[in-house]
Amino acid sequence: MRAMMLQAVGRPLVMTDLPEPKPGPGQVVVAVHACGVCRTDLHVVDGELPDAKYPLIPGHEIVGHVIALGEDVTEYALGDRVGIPWLGWSCGTCRFCLAGEENLCDLARFTGYQIDGGYADRAVVDQRYCFRIPDGIGDIEAAPLLCAGLIGYRAYRMAGAASALGLYGFGAAAHILIQVAVAQGMRVHAFTRPGDVAAQDFARQLGAVWAGPSDASPPEPLDAAIIFAPVGGLVPMALKAVRKGGRVICAGIHMSDIPAFPYHLLWGERMVKSVANLTRQDAIDFLALAPLIPVRTHPVPYALQDANRALDDLRAGRLQGAAVLVTESA
Repeated sequence: MRAMMLQAVGRPLVMTDLPEPKPGPGQVVVAVHACGVCRTDLHVVDGELPDAKYPLIPGHEIVGHVIALGEDVTEYALGDRVGIPWLGWSCGTCRFCLAGEENLCDLARFTGYQIDGGYADRAVVDQRYCFRIPDGIGDIEAAPLLCAGLIGYRAYRMAGAASALGLYGFGAAAHILIQVAVAQGMRVHAFTRPGDVAAQDFARQLGAVWAGPSDASPPEPLDAAIIFAPVGGLVPMALKAVRKGGRVICAGIHMSDIPAFPYHLLWGERMVKSVANLTRQDAIDFLALAPLIPVRTHPVPYALQDANRALDDLRAGRLQGAAVLVTESA
């Protein structure tokens, strides 16, 4: 198999030939067709998340088909098309796992972080943590649903009933989530990097009633705001924008430090809450919903060997939609 390997923090990925993988008990081997390039991959590559394994194959928005079955696999058959998300393993026995909150398992391991991921033409996955991809969604289009979509959807549900919703950071997750929110009748306000007129235009095209820079005030008080950009300074800005009783949801796995802010921004029963990973139920529910909207992911394809360029484009904010690596087996 071929894989783009990360040997150490901050170094470019290197194309590497590796032995054909073998599945263990309860595992399947997937021939990778497409793998989304997520901002979390940047956090891993840049060393902003601790405890990554090295060398590592990044990538956790994986779509492909099953080509090998380990012992005790009962959920899948050869040829099944599946998606592989960020959460790759949990213990199954702790208080969180037993309550359906496996996203909080203290022993959890994550794809493209502690488990080799999808910047490759093969991936090995626990059968509990891969999911059937609905018919009618192509491989490249489906890849961003596996993290940008799933984490966005979990954040969206945490935001609660909201007629006026703010989205801070209009990248891969927000451009998926806005389609769900607009279809469900919400008035969406999109906040982008100051001066990013293209992103603001893109948000309006997808149904935003207002789009402007992140330091601007929306034209109405927000019921809830979701922060996708990894910028702690957006928290007090979002608190200022939400009404009393409103919610601010921090959707990223990594965020710069939140600056001190006056208590009156939080007062009035406003709430700040983080999103941690995803559950299997999130995946089941969102993958059933996405084709009904229908969600369009606006992928920007790159060849597998161009993974470093895709990461650089994401880091520099040159993308609208979602970068997706495509293998020769696609």
